[in-house]
Amino acid sequence: IAAVDLGYDVLKFFPAHLFGGTKTLQTYASLFQYIKFCPTGGINASNAKEYLALPNVISVGGSWLAPKDLIEKNDWYAITKLAKQSQL
Repeated sequence: IAAVDLGYDVLKFFPAHLFGGTKTLQTYASLFQYIKFCPTGGINASNAKEYLALPNVISVGGSWLAPKDLIEKNDWYAITKLAKQSQL
């Protein structure tokens, strides 16, 4: 509510999976009709499309796109491959 009062219309929703995931965002769609969300936390390749199908979700974020171990190894090829596979 404070963010809306300040004029924000795009908000991060974190941690999405702990705060009810898509069910909560569906409820928010009717309560906050002009607000878009970027859910993160618990988002992965298998559920990202479910989130993105919601009318009030503008984007998603998830560490599956660039896992820490691949970053530490500088394995940019593997990270690029994951990103390409995740094109939704």
